[in-house]
Amino acid sequence: MVETANTEQTKRGHRKEREGKVISNKMAKTIVVRVERRFPHPRFKKVVTGYTKFYAHDEKNEAGVGDRVRIQETRPISKTKRWRLLEVIERNADADPVAV
Repeated sequence: MVETANTEQTKRGHRKEREGKVISNKMAKTIVVRVERRFPHPRFKKVVTGYTKFYAHDEKNEAGVGDRVRIQETRPISKTKRWRLLEVIERNADADPVAV
């Protein structure tokens, strides 16, 4: 019986994890995380920085603006929330909002 539970867990797959900076925590139990992505431009081959915003579920409201956090992909929680907070990696010393 233990083996079937193990195979189900491996069949489920690996959930994506991202690391980013919290840019907003004004909603109840929700944070907005900006994730940085660096890639070479297809034509000019210059390294470009792209940003993506993810809405993540923060059950305990523990993340603040400017904190560095790790989020994980999960089932849809609402219309826009598909991620959840795993941990706060680094706290922000001064709580200035991050420019978007």
